[in-house]
Amino acid sequence: MLTIHGVTRSRASRLIWLCHEAGLDFRQVPVIQAYRLGDAEAPDAPLNTRSPEFLALSPAGAIPVLQDGDLTLSESFACTQYLARKYGKDLGPRNEAEEALMLQWSFYAATMIEPDALTILFLHKPGPNQSGEDQALIANAAERLVRPLKVLEDHLCAHQFIVSDRFTVADLNTAEVLRYAQGFGPLWEAFPAVKGWLTACQDRPAFRKMWQERLQEPE
Repeated sequence: MLTIHGVTRSRASRLIWLCHEAGLDFRQVPVIQAYRLGDAEAPDAPLNTRSPEFLALSPAGAIPVLQDGDLTLSESFACTQYLARKYGKDLGPRNEAEEALMLQWSFYAATMIEPDALTILFLHKPGPNQSGEDQALIANAAERLVRPLKVLEDHLCAHQFIVSDRFTVADLNTAEVLRYAQGFGPLWEAFPAVKGWLTACQDRPAFRKMWQERLQEPE
């Protein structure tokens, strides 16, 4: 059976969503991020990314980690790509060209969108609690996102999905990155095709199942 190490409130959500899409059974080991704990090395600390047993599995101390038989794999997009290719049927590539395009768009999301989207996720607090400094950082991050989102907008104006004519791992990976910036409303006004596509991705039953599991975990 597949084993996913990582809480659902992490990038492990990407693997879990894909497993639900593909109907794959898996075991989840709820490794929590060390930064979320007061003292990650305390004797009574829950299993976390600094725990010796997890570091033996992942020297980088990062979740998620996927185990499939003798294979131990880290980096969430490597994991989703592997699962889609091996088990995902139409979620994965049908040929080498599709595989290349799925990798291209996943890497694009990770390199061109995710860093600034994470800035928005961590700093955006609606209302009077938003400091002026944080507002400036968010505005700068949103400005940097305009160019990559315009590329995605133009693509989705001409295509229902990112690669070929079906929902694939490329959509899943990109949607999970864009979710980080989803709470900052002004950013999305200029990108209706991206907004509609993201809503459709998150309306999928497999996403909703993952999200309910995520909400049931402690914050």
